[in-house]
Amino acid sequence: MAEWFAHTFPNVVYLGWTGETGWWTSIVQTLYMTFISAIIGGLLGLIFGIGVVVTAEDGITPNRPLFWILDKVVSIGRAFPFIILLAAIAPFTKALVGTQIGMTAALVPLALGVAPFYARQVQASLESVDRGKVEAAQTVGADFLDIVFTVYLREELSGLIRVSTVTLISLIGLTAMAGAIGAGGLGNTAISYGYNRFANDVTWFATILILIFVLLVQLIGDFLAKRASHR
Repeated sequence: MAEWFAHTFPNVVYLGWTGETGWWTSIVQTLYMTFISAIIGGLLGLIFGIGVVVTAEDGITPNRPLFWILDKVVSIGRAFPFIILLAAIAPFTKALVGTQIGMTAALVPLALGVAPFYARQVQASLESVDRGKVEAAQTVGADFLDIVFTVYLREELSGLIRVSTVTLISLIGLTAMAGAIGAGGLGNTAISYGYNRFANDVTWFATILILIFVLLVQLIGDFLAKRASHR
């Protein structure tokens, strides 16, 4: 088996598993960029998504000016192609983390790129909450935070897990483009050491690993969503 693998994927074996260009290094870089930016971007997206829902005309705290601002920020953020966002906020990234290159620098555009997408997903999920349950909570004197956490988020936990899964999968794809700023990861390995050097086996192997990550995220997300829906 090892001999067949070395014969079929010679360039993959040449890169090795350790070292600066090793596969473990690329895997760790991809996981780091994906999950850290998911936490940061997810929190931002959740805040904006909740904000759009509660300040809407039929929300629990209607506020037309604030709703307009939040809605337009999310819409504009979603309209930015990620590769353009990388270049557009490069000065802000450098001011924030001290560099425009590397994994840490990639976290800024990744988080800002995924936040508007997740905000719309959260908005769509929370808007499906039964209005009667919200009104019932208001009737018994529930305050703003009670309604947000015990009605909106609790009632739509399964839906939120599903949209979080979709967002996380999308984020894995964005990490591949983050290689444009020297962030590393499997996407960068596929381009720099595979496509650019005509080493198709490297490109295919990196692609297979990314697909495995996507499949694992999808399976875990589906499992958690089903568990949440049967509470």
